[in-house]
Amino acid sequence: MTVDKLGIDLLTHDPVVILKDMEGKRYLPILIGPFEATAIALALEGTKVPRPLSHDLMKGIINSLNARVLRIIIHDIKDNTFYAKVILEDDGKTVEVDARPSDSIALALRTDAPIFVSEKIILEETVIDKDAPEDTELKKFRQFVENMKPGDFAKDIGKLTGTMPEEPILPEFTMEDFEEEKEEGDDQES
Repeated sequence: MTVDKLGIDLLTHDPVVILKDMEGKRYLPILIGPFEATAIALALEGTKVPRPLSHDLMKGIINSLNARVLRIIIHDIKDNTFYAKVILEDDGKTVEVDARPSDSIALALRTDAPIFVSEKIILEETVIDKDAPEDTELKKFRQFVENMKPGDFAKDIGKLTGTMPEEPILPEFTMEDFEEEKEEGDDQES
């Protein structure tokens, strides 16, 4: 993922970093602290500071130890708190360091390291951009689902079992049929 933008949550007035996937279809908002928001903003703008900030210091320490940041991974969420890891390479060994997502993102921006998000978080926490272009297979599948009728399930069951039921398992109906049945039921109760 990449950093799309920084903003302010309108409800909490806390800073938010918004990550987006490489296709621009999914967005992940993460609430962060004001200091981390400043560190991310400075990295995004390429602004140099007269004295190193914490994330600049981290980068300096990592470089002086001849290590490098391979990637960061936002891997879990518990009680609305995201968890991340900074993955370092040191003398051919991989080292994982527990970190906050905001610090990890600020460090990744300074070291040009890629940002990854676990599939669990992608599925549970991202927001889908409805205006993003959809791939053709997904579009076909959505149209198929939208046009399905209850009787189609019986046909699919028949294909799977090798037998076709004589009558559909699930009867087809329209809302008008339902309204007629409801009116007949109302007449009988009177």
